[in-house]
Amino acid sequence: MYKNSLLAAISGITILCANTSYGAENISFSSGKSGALSVPADDAPAELTDEEIAKRFNVFYQTTFIGHSKPGMSELYSGPNSMQARYETGYTWTNSAHIGWKIAPRTEAFLNVEAVSGVPFSNLQGLGGFANGEATRAQGPDLKFYRQRAFIRHTENFSGEQSKLTEEANQFPMLVAANRLVITAGNFALLDVMDDNEFAKDPRTQFLNWGNFTHASFDYAADARGYGWGIAFEWYKENWAYRFARMTVPRTPNELVVDSQFFAHYGDNIEIERGHVIHDQPGKVRLLAYRDRQIMSRFDDALALIQTNPNLIGSQTILNSRYGEQVKMGVGINIEQHLTKNIGVYFRGMISDGQTETLAFTEADNSISTGLSFNGALWKKPTDTFGISFLQNGLSDARKSYLAAGGVSFFIGDTAGPGQTLNYAPERILETYYSWGVYKNVWLTANYQHINNPAYNADRGPANFFGVRFHAEY
Repeated sequence: MYKNSLLAAISGITILCANTSYGAENISFSSGKSGALSVPADDAPAELTDEEIAKRFNVFYQTTFIGHSKPGMSELYSGPNSMQARYETGYTWTNSAHIGWKIAPRTEAFLNVEAVSGVPFSNLQGLGGFANGEATRAQGPDLKFYRQRAFIRHTENFSGEQSKLTEEANQFPMLVAANRLVITAGNFALLDVMDDNEFAKDPRTQFLNWGNFTHASFDYAADARGYGWGIAFEWYKENWAYRFARMTVPRTPNELVVDSQFFAHYGDNIEIERGHVIHDQPGKVRLLAYRDRQIMSRFDDALALIQTNPNLIGSQTILNSRYGEQVKMGVGINIEQHLTKNIGVYFRGMISDGQTETLAFTEADNSISTGLSFNGALWKKPTDTFGISFLQNGLSDARKSYLAAGGVSFFIGDTAGPGQTLNYAPERILETYYSWGVYKNVWLTANYQHINNPAYNADRGPANFFGVRFHAEY
């Protein structure tokens, strides 16, 4: 039913995009903060100052601290990858420097370096939709330094009205045409280029849950931190945008080391975006499809191994059934729509085939998220934001059968007692936050998340997460 409903919604939105009456104005394509690679046109005047033309280098910095506490929760049983039922605290602290070099008027190179420390809840286990979007980068309380991005981007203008890209992290001021081609190559994140959303994208400034910065069931090609090597093409044609990217995949699932066999093991991604105006309010619809190819375990094979080798424990069944080239695919829709100048609504929905283990993201085979964002201008605080969202993540029948038999995957794996079976239920999440603009480029945020059926098990939880975030950028 979920699959049919989602496909019907995608078909309906596609028809709507083809038939909606669009305003004559050029719809601007916006992007979130903190490292967006391709930020299409805004409403700034289409001219550059002499200083902007002459600029060859820029440097930006951001720091984000996220702290969470989780009160104790109920449980009937637990397993090797269960979230702990006791009271817990966790945090992440990221510090990023974004260094840019303008090689030519429309060719830019960027190097991003990052220092991170953090301790996630329960060793980052026991959930599909984790509460801290920065947790993938945390590897302990000691600061770890690493290269985050190193890429080149070239923009080729063709025709149409020109607009100005304002300077920010990973972007020089530039005039871009409504019809243009953007090529990005090197070390970057696929989510820098695809699945943007004005209201739910950046865990450093917006919602925190993993299912709110992208589709929870989008097993996008990346290393364990969310980055990779690849090439992306973006063709902007008036209010349409077409994107294709091929990215490296991890050598083994959720590993930091990526597979260098770029033509044998990879993730291919296609996105079509349409900007529109409804009752004088802008919005966008994006259709996204992905296809990953790598050596992965199929849940049916892992289940058969459990049934014939009952002495195998933990993740051994996944490891011992990880052979042969496998393909994983999914399709999704992403909608953002202004209701008024200061109120926006968004929706994401995706379904993946769910036959193979998680490759690079989290444990979800279908997912939806929807919410509202309110700009503080409504109450005379234009630098403040209030957001509220609802998310639901689900599993495929193949993954459910594997887990019910006692299987363990990368992030989840509860073990029922003798004579008991897992009580499967979709993971349902309520998230809300208030971001307070303390000072120019400084925000303090309160966040709350209520998660029913953690790790898709109605016999555990609910879990409550109380969070605070400090973010500054210069």
